Amino acid sequence: MAEAPVAKKVPAARTHHGDTFVDEYEWLRDKENPEVAAHLTAENAYTDAVTADQQPLRDAIFEEIKGRTQETDLSVPSRRDGWWYFSRTVEGQQYPIYCRVKAADASGAHGSPAGPGEDLAAWTPPAVVPGTPIEGEQVLLDGNAEAEGHPFFALGGAAVTRDGNLYAYSVDHSGDETFTLRVKDLRTGEHLPEVIENVFYGLEFDPEGSRLFYMVADESWRPYQVRVHVLGTPVDEDTVLYQEDDVAQWTGIDLSADRRWLLVGIGNSEYSETRMLKLTDPDAQLELLLGRDDRILHSAEPFEHEGRTRVLLMHNGRPAGPEGAAPNNMVSLVDPAEFAKPLVEQEWTALVAHDDSVKIEGADLTATHLIVSLRRDTIPTLRFAPLADAVRAAGAGTTPTFSEPEFGEELYTANGGASEYGAPLVRLSFTSYVTPPQVYDYVLATGELLLRKETPVLGGYRPADYVAERAWATADDGTRVPLSVLRRASVKQDGSNPALVYGYGSYEVSMDPGFAISRLSLLDRGLVFVVAHIRGGGELGRRWYEDGKKLHKRNTFTDFVAATDWLAASGWADPKRIACMGGSAGGLLIGAVLNLAPEKYAAAVAQVPFVDALTTILDPELPLSALEWEEWGNPIEDAEVYSYMKSYTPYENVHAAPYPKVAAVTSFNDTRVLYVEPAKWVQVLREATSSGQPILLKTEMDAGHGGASGRYEAWKDRAWDYAFIADALGARDLLP
Repeated sequence: MAEAPVAKKVPAARTHHGDTFVDEYEWLRDKENPEVAAHLTAENAYTDAVTADQQPLRDAIFEEIKGRTQETDLSVPSRRDGWWYFSRTVEGQQYPIYCRVKAADASGAHGSPAGPGEDLAAWTPPAVVPGTPIEGEQVLLDGNAEAEGHPFFALGGAAVTRDGNLYAYSVDHSGDETFTLRVKDLRTGEHLPEVIENVFYGLEFDPEGSRLFYMVADESWRPYQVRVHVLGTPVDEDTVLYQEDDVAQWTGIDLSADRRWLLVGIGNSEYSETRMLKLTDPDAQLELLLGRDDRILHSAEPFEHEGRTRVLLMHNGRPAGPEGAAPNNMVSLVDPAEFAKPLVEQEWTALVAHDDSVKIEGADLTATHLIVSLRRDTIPTLRFAPLADAVRAAGAGTTPTFSEPEFGEELYTANGGASEYGAPLVRLSFTSYVTPPQVYDYVLATGELLLRKETPVLGGYRPADYVAERAWATADDGTRVPLSVLRRASVKQDGSNPALVYGYGSYEVSMDPGFAISRLSLLDRGLVFVVAHIRGGGELGRRWYEDGKKLHKRNTFTDFVAATDWLAASGWADPKRIACMGGSAGGLLIGAVLNLAPEKYAAAVAQVPFVDALTTILDPELPLSALEWEEWGNPIEDAEVYSYMKSYTPYENVHAAPYPKVAAVTSFNDTRVLYVEPAKWVQVLREATSSGQPILLKTEMDAGHGGASGRYEAWKDRAWDYAFIADALGARDLLP
């Protein structure tokens, strides 16, 4: 067996709250040091040598993914401002091609409501054939051409002017999630002369198409400036519409549904602030709607109804007001003039009341309907109500009547998609663990679901061959933790099967049911795949999240161990053939779980793992560190937080133990979780483990947080991870 690289030790002391930690591998943080690149290259060579015999398995899984995917395909066209927009993929090409074609009928465009009797045929997407251009089709952006000559390509954002003439888009060629912004004249195919470097996610045009709003990040990769570019003027004359100086706040921009207002959102996971700019008035100034001092977590949507401006407000209540606390959110209707009053004096009219068992996750509008996104029993879905009825109900102090589409499965995900404000229908997406993604148009007047597309799965896929079931584990404190258990229908409950437990459990992010072609390669090898919906996520509402953050973070890790224990005792898995996997904050989860119970796992894959969290959060100059204080606590100022984090952060808690096979997968240009964290972690794991199993580090040298760019490269990455798991569990062969 090849020798594992041994990094030199350069002791560096870190002292906080009277505690000193000596870090011998902190020198690996210096990205410009040639020794660092040489070490990572040596680690890759070692990983390649140790896993060389897995290459046939990787190739097989890659070909399975490729063989099940319709490579020449297209998205369902979405209508906007009299055009149908869609994307194509072509066999052999890595990236989508973004296209459009003129709509035959422009009714309902530019935000005007469609008539109640309007022919739905005008809103039926054109028949577009994969691989075949249609008459009048125009290419907006060919991702393959943009990527040519670059090791990486990602599209950060795109926007089209209301008249359809100009297309703004931003691209990243390194993986560090900073973008170059350009504007293309779609009438000529030529680019405008201005090029704006180092922009962040988020860009929008004003209604006239003369101003472009975009975001800029500071040196810690925190979006903090909203800038305005007037087309045709020098970039260095761009003005700052808003700047956020609080290092613990994140800033973003969006348009209201009717595109009359630019919304600037500032906040974190616990409270937020909204400012808005009336785009129809060129002399308008940015106005404060609801400030951070009110400590209300919210989203706001201004709109016009019957000649009057109102604000649709989704919020978590006013503890000092009539609503009280509403941790699972509620929806209110507010006159904009109310926001000028002291908070407790403002009149907010409830549209949707708080419910301890239902989490409201969004409130949106069309010209005719109110749309509420919600989560009930872990499952995300939507409800609809006529806007006029909702406004009348609010005025009468009653609750509007909502309709909800039905999909006929227990574990599924239903979300709303982009829709034209004046359209008589709303685009929906539906998927489950066994049902490939489906695209529907929901007819607002009748509730009818019109199936527009079901993602094809080639190779004779049959949903009936697979099973997805709900199970519950019991945590140490008696809390019931929901699990999603996936398997081939032919797998027996005889205690002999290999299994993989997957989790995340941070930032109120939920692991929602969804179909994955790549996952079939594990299920077809007999693996039982368990998604652990652990505390720290949002699956069971706001309290589920709060019980897994800050000084309750250890619940996230012990919930995952409880899920593993359930699996080991369930009869679905051989206790000696269980692996675990997670990425980013889920990588922190894997690191913490391996310290808690290394003997319970045969293998682990930690993807871009946040395993040196305390070191990172103690340095506010590092990317996103200050923003993390609302999730983990502030260990700089709070000794209790420091002590608590030190008790679980993976890097500092590695100890002599029989650690399983471990693969840490990272990217050199990742700005969210720096490569140095897994690079250091791997070194101390090797020193501590007594199992003799390999501890591997795999670094993509031309990639970011999401791994290598391009769909084929992404499939290869997934095949690598799954082959590592399947090989470790003795599950290389497909079931008969």
